[in-house]
Amino acid sequence: MSVLQLPAGWLADRYGGKRLFGGCIFIASVISLLTPLGARAHIGVFLLLRGLLGFCEGFLYPAVHALIARWSAPKYHSTVVTFIFTGTALGTVVGMLLSGVLCDYGFAGGWPSVFYVFGMVGCVWSAAWFLLCYDSPATHPRISTTEREYWERVIGATELVARPPTPWRNILTSLPVWSLAIAFFAHNWGVDMLVTWAPVFMRDVLGFNMTNSGVFTAVPFLAKFFIVPLGCFADWLRSPDRLSTNVVRKIYCATGFFLAACLLSLVGYIGCNRTVAVSLMFLFMCCMSMTHPVVIVNQLDLAPLHAGKIMGLTKFVGTVASMVVPYVAGVLTYYSSTRSEWQKVFFLAAGIQTVGAIVFVVFGSGHQQSWAGLTDETINVQRQSDDTVHVDVTSARQSGKWTGTASAAAQGCQMPCYLISVRRQPWHLQTDIKPDMVSDPMVSDECTAL
Repeated sequence: MSVLQLPAGWLADRYGGKRLFGGCIFIASVISLLTPLGARAHIGVFLLLRGLLGFCEGFLYPAVHALIARWSAPKYHSTVVTFIFTGTALGTVVGMLLSGVLCDYGFAGGWPSVFYVFGMVGCVWSAAWFLLCYDSPATHPRISTTEREYWERVIGATELVARPPTPWRNILTSLPVWSLAIAFFAHNWGVDMLVTWAPVFMRDVLGFNMTNSGVFTAVPFLAKFFIVPLGCFADWLRSPDRLSTNVVRKIYCATGFFLAACLLSLVGYIGCNRTVAVSLMFLFMCCMSMTHPVVIVNQLDLAPLHAGKIMGLTKFVGTVASMVVPYVAGVLTYYSSTRSEWQKVFFLAAGIQTVGAIVFVVFGSGHQQSWAGLTDETINVQRQSDDTVHVDVTSARQSGKWTGTASAAAQGCQMPCYLISVRRQPWHLQTDIKPDMVSDPMVSDECTAL
């Protein structure tokens, strides 16, 4: 069902992420509650429920990014996104810890209690989500005027409500988008290999029992809580007079993937030393955390108003890795789950990490793309008479360069020529300018269309 993530991104960008995200979480929770009954009824019913669960999960990431694009200031994107996605790390840790315990000591026969507990929690959370969440500050009925004006200032009044046409051709032929997708693939390969097969490796090679395996497998994922300070540091580096977003994203990607590849290669050579093995896995996840401010944030750098669609595409490619890695690791360890076989698994993952780093550093970008939807422009306003000015606009449109001329009232203009910084929709020429927006010729201001 991962193929649904691209249309899910379109739906989220077009209609908002609130109902899409909350509805899918609620349906997934109900499916979780029904899973034990389906498993007892027939294997076909069980597989159908798991398929529907995958269908729901395909909508989540794109919906989140459609919301983030309208609920976070661009200069804090790394911080906000990494803080939100810390919840996935928390869910992984809590899920692994509770699942092992519930399987051994839970109600309803052990393993069914895992689905019942998580299903009930999801239903309660969904109710809170629909009560408190809105698609953007422009549609929220309870925020103050001051807060709404803040969001209009840092994001833009147009961006809060804009639903521009989708430049599918530009997205699907963009090297930065596809390099991000490959980096996402490498990230998911490493992380999901650890999620899926670390318990088996700990049991077969390190000799852990099932309960201890669940506990110690969760330890490396505690490292994912470092993504928040790493995201904050990335935004600090992106501040004016420091480094560009492009440089910061590539430094994080290269450092995280290369160090993770080295650590993963060592895991297969540590013998039966459990402490060293778990420590290396922990450090591996620390390094993978460095890639989070790239693989889950760069979509907002490239095109904020299309972040849902780009997340859908890149997450789809990453999900392919999540589907393939269990099969590949299973094939490599099918005949004997020994240390030498696991070395092949780790070496393959390390190679994929290295390729992902190289591709993103060479072809990736941290710059907003020309087809992103909104552009910053400077217009030259020249006074022609006491009450009229002519505005000459030169802009890059999707089809190429063009020039337009418009007239606007200019009451209060006191100089024959000055500059105004304008934000406009590239698919629609803004020609009318409010008089009070051009009354001060000494400052560069943001011009709003009538």
